[in-house]
Amino acid sequence: MIVSPAFAGKRYAVLGLARSGMTAVETLLASGAHVMAWDNREEPRHALCDRVELADPATARITGYDGIVVSPGIPLNRHPIAEAAERAGVPVIGDIELFALARPRLPPHRVVGITGTNGKSTTTSLVHHLLESAGVPSRVGGNIGVPILGADPLPAGGVYVLELSSYQLDLTQSLDCEVAALLNITPDHLDRYGSVAAYAASKAHLFAMQGPEHEAIFGDSDRETAAIASVESDRRGLAHVRVADGAGLVAMQKDWPSLQGPHNLQNAAVAVAIVEALGVRPEQWQPAMRDFRGLPHRMERVAEADGVVYINDSKATNPASAAPALAAFPPDPDPRIHWIVGGLPKGDDLDECAPYFGHVAAAYVIGDAGPRFAEILAPHTAVHRSEMMAEAIREAMAAVKPGDIVMLSPACASFDQFRDFEARGDAFRQIVEALLNPENGVEGEG
Repeated sequence: MIVSPAFAGKRYAVLGLARSGMTAVETLLASGAHVMAWDNREEPRHALCDRVELADPATARITGYDGIVVSPGIPLNRHPIAEAAERAGVPVIGDIELFALARPRLPPHRVVGITGTNGKSTTTSLVHHLLESAGVPSRVGGNIGVPILGADPLPAGGVYVLELSSYQLDLTQSLDCEVAALLNITPDHLDRYGSVAAYAASKAHLFAMQGPEHEAIFGDSDRETAAIASVESDRRGLAHVRVADGAGLVAMQKDWPSLQGPHNLQNAAVAVAIVEALGVRPEQWQPAMRDFRGLPHRMERVAEADGVVYINDSKATNPASAAPALAAFPPDPDPRIHWIVGGLPKGDDLDECAPYFGHVAAAYVIGDAGPRFAEILAPHTAVHRSEMMAEAIREAMAAVKPGDIVMLSPACASFDQFRDFEARGDAFRQIVEALLNPENGVEGEG
């Protein structure tokens, strides 16, 4: 745990006691701060009842407090805590800001901040992998893994690699990253921000917090990202701004099993630019790209048998996120993808996927979206109305030939048949393994 004398004798309120909130409480208490804490759930309140002042800071007296630490999931545009904090003159912050305040007392280190609409987790994990492979101590945190305050401090020379959502950036005021990266911006969270411009401004805040001598890296896929890159070029000069287009990596990508597709080329380009800005040399990062395993449920290779690769892309919960997976495997020379698609639909079409229907050898539709998706896909490819995951996998296994891909990339939420996308991806993996090894049996679905 990160403990800092920067918090000793100060007063903080913590609203929301999930993982990051509970970790913030523990950090503040261990650092000698007075803590007020609140959550609507009784269980976390009970766990802290004899160690903190239990009160809701939205209604309690908070004048004179040094900060209100809120969960990123609390909508500041609708929650009364924002108005209460403004009346009391108390800043509303998050656990990333506490980390920023603690930095001066930590062993000498550097921080990488990575944001964007898509690809943050893959890029963050890849940067961590490349740094570790180069012998640089590093730790991931933020919107991925354990809360950054909960880990022991890195030794001198270490690098903290933070995946940062727009919600976390809204709660951060002083995080000056040595390297900051923005992958892309597409419309998202508009219920909270109201416009793409406001959402982009939240992402741009990561760079506004940087000193002009620090490095800024950008993807090259959209005009909002390009506009922020232009502002930062004017502010700090071209020497400290890089747009990573991936052109120099195209020939290498075929050797990176977990980084296929144009979206992963962008992720890889940004990750390489980050580690090179930190001093990692090409002869260090190039071999490490080949053995990067990727993240569960994101283009995850779960098996390969008889020349057929099985891919779990359960995280693709809408057509826009399934499209890059289809794009990753063009015909060679015939269509290769046996696409398991469907679930609880978020819309009535597959328009974003349509440019890649020619990559699909057959579609196996499941879940509530199955009938509608079958109608959409029938003019373009063979369609199997499988309904259930296990049946879809069995039918695909019966049809494949060497060089084909069996891919779960549902373009839908999971809640019609599974608890969440992780449970859906785990079921895919288990069923594939069981069918490839019949002596193990097939797990049920749910």
